[in-house]
Amino acid sequence: MMTGGSQDDSTPITIFVRNARGGQFASKLTGHFVLNGEQFRFSAIAFGRVGGQNISLNISKKTLMRVKSFGLDPDLLQLTIQRKLIEGDVVILTNHKMTE
Repeated sequence: MMTGGSQDDSTPITIFVRNARGGQFASKLTGHFVLNGEQFRFSAIAFGRVGGQNISLNISKKTLMRVKSFGLDPDLLQLTIQRKLIEGDVVILTNHKMTE
């Protein structure tokens, strides 16, 4: 579980990308994730070339406080979301516009 100090990210989390736009070096993503049956919004900038891929993730403080109330580590949650975004472990919402 994503609990304080644990490095195991086995807590089920599903990430949905609603919109992605950008170019060859960077893209802006918006979407939400589902954790413990609740939906939370995020935005992110995905970028990378030399040195690999990276994600600058933005999650509200209110959401992070809610995650902490579940007994989960907010920092580990953010790392998990970043990893899933980089690896493509997401659901693309096709009824929304995806642009390049």
